Amino acid sequence: MASAIYTLSDTRRRIDEVKRFLSVVLNIANAHTVEFYTHNVWGQFIAVPPDEVLLATTSATGQTGEPELNRNERRKTTFGFCDDTKRLVDVHELLEAAKAHSLPGLGVCMTRDELLQSLRQNQTVSPPTEEDAILDPDGFMNSKKSHEVQSMSEVVASLARQCRVKQVIDVGSGKGYLCSFLSMQHGLQVYGIDSSSTNTHGAHERNRKLKKFSRAYQKRSKAARNQKTATETAQDEFTEIKSGKEKSDDNDLYIAEEGERQVFQVQSNTAAGEKATQKDERELEAPSLSLTEEVDGAANKILDSNKADSKSEALFLSVLSVDAIESTTQRAPPSKLSFEERERRKRENLERKARNRPSSDAVLFSPLTSYVTAETELRELISELVDAVMVGLHTCGDLASSTLRMFVAKPELAAVCSVGCCYHLLSEEYEPAGPECPDGVWGFPLSQYLREQAWFCGRNARMSACLALERVSVGQGIQMESLFYRAVLHVILRDRYSSFKSEKRVGNVYSKAKSFANYVRRALSRLDLDDSKLSDGVIQDYLNTYRPRMDEMHAFNMLKVILAPCVEGLILLDRLCYLKEQEDVSFSALVQLFDPLLSPRCYAVVGVKKPGIVQTHKTESHIS
Repeated sequence: MASAIYTLSDTRRRIDEVKRFLSVVLNIANAHTVEFYTHNVWGQFIAVPPDEVLLATTSATGQTGEPELNRNERRKTTFGFCDDTKRLVDVHELLEAAKAHSLPGLGVCMTRDELLQSLRQNQTVSPPTEEDAILDPDGFMNSKKSHEVQSMSEVVASLARQCRVKQVIDVGSGKGYLCSFLSMQHGLQVYGIDSSSTNTHGAHERNRKLKKFSRAYQKRSKAARNQKTATETAQDEFTEIKSGKEKSDDNDLYIAEEGERQVFQVQSNTAAGEKATQKDERELEAPSLSLTEEVDGAANKILDSNKADSKSEALFLSVLSVDAIESTTQRAPPSKLSFEERERRKRENLERKARNRPSSDAVLFSPLTSYVTAETELRELISELVDAVMVGLHTCGDLASSTLRMFVAKPELAAVCSVGCCYHLLSEEYEPAGPECPDGVWGFPLSQYLREQAWFCGRNARMSACLALERVSVGQGIQMESLFYRAVLHVILRDRYSSFKSEKRVGNVYSKAKSFANYVRRALSRLDLDDSKLSDGVIQDYLNTYRPRMDEMHAFNMLKVILAPCVEGLILLDRLCYLKEQEDVSFSALVQLFDPLLSPRCYAVVGVKKPGIVQTHKTESHIS
């Protein structure tokens, strides 16, 4: 597999290719939409009409025939830009170059299936099959989050098996969806670290209610079993056999799946003490219920019932990992047993409790509140820490870089799987006008290779990297009118107030505005500027003047969307290069974990340390 043997020198060559491309086109990615008209951005960088750009960029195939170019502009070009004027003269050449310099075009990524196959080749323990699955996250997550959690958790669980570890540290764990799924579905002991106390409070509540559910169910099930006589058990079994309902393993799975669907479809009211946390959760994950609400509802449903049937058992099984469940059979009450049998069962129960306690604890993850940096001492946060896999699902800004630095620096971390996001919040060491980094540890560049070249992208280019090409390509476009309003407002500020007020943000005014005039007045109020000097007629004149040029802004933003994967690719290649520069890391790769239509930030940086490097590891775990 080519991706598995991708070397440091290969990575550096790909970085050089992307750098060369970006050195020509980065001015487009760094152009600020707010200044589009005040700085004449279109005329400065583009030498073709906007409809030509829109036709090329919105075409399903990108092949719309030879463009009609100004022959005076069409000289020697580099990636579609005239070498003399530095303006874009060949849209198709640019589109082809952008495609070739994205991660798929460079051919540097493994697929998720390729990674799993590579990991499983060296594992003696068989991974869970589809038949083993008991938890369906669709019931308590939206489709995007469910897709991410299921896809990533299987990779993390496989890494844990590869490294023979049972602990996982989730950095930037948020509401704890990934943590819950890893612990319940895969039986891993998970520590979720998040800087938001609101998030960890919600996670603590989820833990508390899962424990309550567990204790209540076990107590009630024990009482129900003790009340049932051996005669009743035999009669039940006879009835089931007679009616053709005797459960096979397949039937058990079917019932568990049916119960699973019910437990995560329970509708319940949010407790008063959870309103703040659940409000955020509803906004982000609507219309899904939170796990806390669903488990609480399921617990109440079971506690209110007077009959212990197979469905209630399935409800309980659906929130526990396979490892935490031991099948039960109907047994005679103690009064019907001999003294020797009672003593034997006591010993069995004690042994079973001792054996099951770790698995029971592993069902629930431990949420922790802490601001994490590369210097964070994990053992100060987690006293029980042993060898672990470090993960991060959409870690924001510098946190993704810190996650990789921690993996390299901490001997107890055997593997890492990091999916970053929010590239605009990355700190750049060599950005000339960039802000200072308080702790002096920069998010980009991470690799020594790019640091030696003092490379930087720029904030607007990193902001562009957050755009979702795949979504735009299927019609989920950019909200153009709000950007257009903001750019025209900037012209008004220049002309009428001799000030751009760049030190203050307008904020989300567009969504509340009833018209462009209303938008301008709301924005001026935010900027503490007097709007009485502007009549509605004057404001409308500005709108009428620039409305015919709105296509320029639309076309220009489409070019930024096309370039987005290339900027993102360089950031991720830098992170991959950083891992490949480490002598202690035996395997590292970029892996496409998610469907980009569902989750645009779909790439993970995966690394595994050499055997003997991890603190307490004694067996080989590298990928051959």
